[in-house]
Amino acid sequence: MSAADNEKLAPYGATREQSQQGGGDGKGEKESESAKKSSEEGQPEGGFDDTPVPYAPPGYTLKITFHRAKNLPMADYSSFSSDPYVLAQLNTGLQTRHKEDPPLRMRSFTVRKECDPVWNFEWVVANVPASGAILKARLYDEDPADHDDRLGNVHVTIPPLDEHWEGIKDHGYKLRKRMGSKRAYLIRWIAVCISQQKHINGYLYISIEMLGKTPGESGGKCYTLRPNWFTKHYSPLLGRIANRKESRDLTENNIKPKAQRYNFQANQLQLEGPVPDELYHRYVEFRPLIKSGFTKKGFMGFLFNKALHHQHARVYNFDRSTVYGILPDKKSITQKFLELVHFDNGGRIYTYVLTLDSLLRFTETGKEFGVDMLSKHTMHSDVSIYIAFSGEFFIRRLKHRNRAPPEEGGENTSHPPNDIDGGPPDEDPPTDPSYYELVIDNDSGTYRPNAATLPKLKEFLHHNLPGLHVVTLDCQKDADRMQRMKDEQRERKKREGDHIVFTQLSRSSSTSSSDEEALEQQERDGEERDQNLLSRVKKDAAMKGQSKMEHLKGLAGGSSTHKGHQAAEPVGDESVPPK
Repeated sequence: MSAADNEKLAPYGATREQSQQGGGDGKGEKESESAKKSSEEGQPEGGFDDTPVPYAPPGYTLKITFHRAKNLPMADYSSFSSDPYVLAQLNTGLQTRHKEDPPLRMRSFTVRKECDPVWNFEWVVANVPASGAILKARLYDEDPADHDDRLGNVHVTIPPLDEHWEGIKDHGYKLRKRMGSKRAYLIRWIAVCISQQKHINGYLYISIEMLGKTPGESGGKCYTLRPNWFTKHYSPLLGRIANRKESRDLTENNIKPKAQRYNFQANQLQLEGPVPDELYHRYVEFRPLIKSGFTKKGFMGFLFNKALHHQHARVYNFDRSTVYGILPDKKSITQKFLELVHFDNGGRIYTYVLTLDSLLRFTETGKEFGVDMLSKHTMHSDVSIYIAFSGEFFIRRLKHRNRAPPEEGGENTSHPPNDIDGGPPDEDPPTDPSYYELVIDNDSGTYRPNAATLPKLKEFLHHNLPGLHVVTLDCQKDADRMQRMKDEQRERKKREGDHIVFTQLSRSSSTSSSDEEALEQQERDGEERDQNLLSRVKKDAAMKGQSKMEHLKGLAGGSSTHKGHQAAEPVGDESVPPK
């Protein structure tokens, strides 16, 4: 989202100037007690923030449904259609803890090649205050090779609420064209002139239903209750299998194994809110450039911020290979989580961020991934100043499903590090979540979560992932045990399956000689050679420029795939079904 877009989404009841100064919450210029303490002790500011949630009486739970749209403009001239989705934001008069707290947003799935899309996408929001709210919905055309074109806006004023509010039922709202894509509306005008279409005005149909009072004693923060959804995103990587017998034989004969394209998997899992109030952490200002990058202050800060946003958009890119899904209950959430992390197969370790609205983002991590991130946790958070929690985690399979994990003193064994019958590497993994433990820590230098809040994280995960054993580790107090367990994971990964070395592609659709050189360097050193921050920013800008050039070439050539929609490719042990 651009700065101009965020400016348009000022909080309900606040002017644009108030939004920039703290949304009228009175917290913008106040310093938290934990920040003052860090400053006094000579520690960099950031990490755990103990600012309380401003009190408000319990609010109401609303179900917002985006049914369909009619007569949308056409962003793709080759097919006279669009790939539309809805990005919604709910603005309320509730005070926030800090002006930098992220807004409450939800994105629908994408409908392909359609100007009259049907979503029927539901968004259940809790603790909407009695004073009402403003729903701002933007329609975009998904374009993974370039920026997404805006197709129009809709603003819905939700009046003061009580339990007898009759709601809004399948009402059509006319799209505001002023901020829409001029190119898309030009194509729409041409279609109208040649009589392919009859109407120039587009409409979005929305329902809002009152579900009653939100349970609880405090309504200080609005949060997403449902749906519990997941997405899998794939980024192209260049890889070479490093430990197959055929690979070793080729290497001995001075013949290098062939480099292949693979897909790097990034995952999002929407859990049920609210996140505990104690899970509230700010980025740590351990370098001056870090603060300027989060706040976009100065030339280098602006470049750093843009590069981080671009990396997030590239890793969590929405395109035809993206896999969506809605999870009907808590049991299915646990099952899907285990599927996303491949159960206990392969000794994987993951980097994660939990946002303030209960969205869990995570990717596999390791030196074999030459994914040159400026900051992994900052990339996951999309440069959010405040998050709930961050760190790393991994999955282990237990021999006895009804016994406590060995980390909690139970007489049990786990895989890794031990070989256990009935699962990987020789058999398919059991699907019962009680056979697995989630080992999760607070190992994040960007946000440095407070270990004292780990019990709250464990409680939250137990609630959202029932049946799964959860073990938390303090990255300082439990440093030796944490390092030993992660080393066991890495050793298991070397023993099970193919060890593949990856590097990012500089282009989305082809492999260049520089990509091959980067892969060879990655194989030799185990990590990217160039760790200079400015060089990383330049590299990221160059990749973005190359992507735009390919997009323009596709437009000039009239390619039907100019929007970056390509067939899904093999991704190791699974394939990506087209949507």
